[in-house]
Amino acid sequence: MRATRALIHLGNLKNNIIEIKKCLKPETKMCVAVKADAYGHGAVPCARAALEAGADYLSVATYEEGVVLRNAGIASPILMLSLCSPDEVEEVVSAGITPFVFDEEYIELFSSACKKLGIKKFEVHLAVDTGMGRIGCLPSEAGNIALKIKNCGNLVLGGTATHFALSDCVSEKGKSYTKFQFENFLEAINNIKSVGINPGICHCANSATTLDSPDMHLDMVRPGIIVYGYYADEVSKEYLVSKGKNVELKPVMTLESCVSSIRKFEKGKFAGYGCRWEAKSDTNVGVVPIGYADGWFRRFSECGVKVAVNGKNYPICGRICMDQCMIDLGADCTAKRWDKAVLFGDSSDGALQTADDIAHLTGTISYEITCGISKRVPRVFVQ
Repeated sequence: MRATRALIHLGNLKNNIIEIKKCLKPETKMCVAVKADAYGHGAVPCARAALEAGADYLSVATYEEGVVLRNAGIASPILMLSLCSPDEVEEVVSAGITPFVFDEEYIELFSSACKKLGIKKFEVHLAVDTGMGRIGCLPSEAGNIALKIKNCGNLVLGGTATHFALSDCVSEKGKSYTKFQFENFLEAINNIKSVGINPGICHCANSATTLDSPDMHLDMVRPGIIVYGYYADEVSKEYLVSKGKNVELKPVMTLESCVSSIRKFEKGKFAGYGCRWEAKSDTNVGVVPIGYADGWFRRFSECGVKVAVNGKNYPICGRICMDQCMIDLGADCTAKRWDKAVLFGDSSDGALQTADDIAHLTGTISYEITCGISKRVPRVFVQ
């Protein structure tokens, strides 16, 4: 197997779900996000592990992602969070994937597909836009849209949902806007009830509100990044501890490679494209066979991102290439050729930085770091 690989600790994923469930009431359901190939971790193995650990639902972004799970024999309810095109609707219905709907045209697409396929009862969830500005009906429209679903005759309203825009911000602005959205969502639910329709499973809590806002859990929560071992931005471990909550999350992915070559560099010698790095003194430079085609992005080159070898962090020297990068091992180099190099992940694997650390250095979020690890990096699943 290629030395550059991603270890996926399914035991850590199960641990994280157990930790998350400690924040919930026993009757609160959990829908685990496995979209984007489980945030880069591998959808099918992670979905199975999540269900084994007590998840009730899974969520995907596209119908193809849902079909992959169905083809793997996963029978649990699957929510499709994003919209599909008209020519995908029948596939969604055939696979028993639950879509979000919110307007008459989209509702009619699913009703027509059900008629064509001879399906008399098909569950949908109603999406409400409470301030995200993405998909969903307005809270004031929720009752009328729920009636349109009912009047189709072959669609059943199985749930009602919204999504928060600023819940991972703990400032007064963030808290106030999330409260505003939540109140809008409660208004939508009441509007549905006022026309004599059961809103079904009501859900709005993402990773941040799952950990920080128990009053917003309602019938089901939808954790994403916290399942994979990373806190939701400002709703950090330190913040939670300050509020008396101890939630121990463990990174599920460890990205590792090896030192494939070591060469002595004299003072003044350049390394990498553009000759942007120059040896300031005699040193040793190691080559690690991972580059931006693997998701070890070029922008990581000169911002403080490092690589761990034998318990010590070494800086990247020169620009990261498509397939390789170089690290400055120093004049007193103790590393040897073929030693393991750990780029981020669980400290038990020798990692000295996490995806979160890299995200902070590069102005992004941990989600993008794990999702960015490309398909050519093999995933190795371990318990």
